[in-house]
This record gives sequence, structure tokens and C-alpha cells, in this order.
Amino acid sequence: MLTLYDFMGSGNGYKVRLLLAQLCLPYRLIERDILKGETRTPEFLQKNPNGRIPTLQLEDGTYLAESGAILWYLAEGTAFAPADRRARAETLQWMFFEQYSHEPYIAVVRYWRHFLTKLSPLQELDLPERLKKGYDALEVMERHLETRPFFVGKRYGLADIALYAYTHVAHEGEFDLARYPHINAWLARVAEQPGYVTIDHKPT
Repeated sequence: MLTLYDFMGSGNGYKVRLLLAQLCLPYRLIERDILKGETRTPEFLQKNPNGRIPTLQLEDGTYLAESGAILWYLAEGTAFAPADRRARAETLQWMFFEQYSHEPYIAVVRYWRHFLTKLSPLQELDLPERLKKGYDALEVMERHLETRPFFVGKRYGLADIALYAYTHVAHEGEFDLARYPHINAWLARVAEQPGYVTIDHKPT
């Protein structure tokens, strides 16, 4: 059986948990509290030298890290990973966008404001720029969704999972999503997909 090492508040971990649920794949969940340094222990670093979650232990006992890589591994051969060359490239394009232009701003601000009791002086100084770039990313998403139901073609897939994870909790970083009607309509469509689970869902 697959074993997922995760922190329930993590959007990156939620991406994997959402896909596992939608693929109806059984797995064992082992929680590691990143706020307490539980991914920095010698034991965990043997599983993932980068000391991060999610980390997936495969059936053969080996480990796979990085949420995007895990998503592609799990989705290979399913409808979530497009077979068409262009659609696969566009999916990767949006997944790279999420990791470089979206997650470093929306996810980081959410982490600071939702999980930390107080920001450091450096975080306070950095906050306005991260907010600006987070809104810049949301603007790109809003324009793209003006003419399409999902990010790649007309079908829900890995690009949507990757972008949904932190967008749907962006309000926890005090991002105002009310100004983005197309994003909100897309969020609702994602939540209507078969097998959908919320970010706090745990396997039974």
C-alpha cells in the first residue's frame, strides 16, 4: 500500500490527497507536523533529504518527493494526465506557474497569517510585495478562465488540482477572492468533481 507523509494544513500535500481520493487509491497517512520540525529529524531525512512533505512511499518501499512529481506518478495512464502532447505541455506549464508564480506568494502569505502567531520584521517588510505578486497570479488565472471551464482544454485535470490547492484557501492569507468571478466559478466546478475531498480529509 502507498504511504503518504503529510501535514494536513499543507496545500502541496492536499494536491496529492485529492488526487488519491479521486483515483480511489487506498493509502496510509502518516502526519508530520512541520511546525514542530518533524520533517527535519534524521529518521525523516532518510526518506526525503530535503525534509519536506508531501513524501510518498511507494509499494516497493522507495520514496518520491515533490508534489508535482507525485501527481504525475499517480496520474500516469489515467484521464487526469493528458495523452495529447500539447495538452501535457500545457498542464506542465500551469503546474510550473503554480510553483513559481503562485505558491511562493499565495501559499507563503497564507502560512504566515494562518499558522504563525506573529510575523518577524523581515516578513512584515516582505509582505506587501508577496501580496502584490499573489494578486498578479490571481489576475493571470482570472483572465485565463474567462473563456474556459478548466485550465487545460475542457476537462478537469492535474493543472486544476495544482492550482486549486492553495487558491481555495487564499482567503486564509486574507487575499480577497470576491473580485474574481471566473476563479470563483472554477473553484465551484472543482468542488463538484467526482471523488472530491476537502483539505482536512483523512483516509478511513
